[in-house]
Amino acid sequence: MKKVLVLLIFSLILNACALSRNIYSKGKPISKADKVVKNALKYNGVPYKFGGTSKRGMDCSGLIYVAFGQDNIQLPRVSREMAKRGRKISLSNVKKGDLLFFRTVNSRRRINHVGLITSIKNGQILFIHSTSSKGVIVSALSQKYWKNAFVKATSIL
Repeated sequence: MKKVLVLLIFSLILNACALSRNIYSKGKPISKADKVVKNALKYNGVPYKFGGTSKRGMDCSGLIYVAFGQDNIQLPRVSREMAKRGRKISLSNVKKGDLLFFRTVNSRRRINHVGLITSIKNGQILFIHSTSSKGVIVSALSQKYWKNAFVKATSIL
């Protein structure tokens, strides 16, 4: 009986340690932004599919919709509607988890593309999104194509 109790306590301690490693990163809680970005990065490499929201294929707004939805944050399904949510922010104030909106060459009249900021390294803004040619990828906002198509950034979290 004593052995069983000791094993039970030992097991509970191990489970608590494992859980704390999942919940905390370097001693601090994992932020909503970290969770949403982690959700999105799980789809890196998934092929493009218009209207897609699964590992079988995703479009840009589907990726963002799913990444936020997995953390119980509801967003509209379409990028131009997502752009109406949150608080508009300047590029100098963006952070991990913020959204970037674009008007690509195919649609200069309205927002038709969205990406999620994954990190900012040495002033370079990296974001995950889904393109019709490469599927879900991480790109730099400094790339000429994305810099020229950029419309605005918003903070949802």
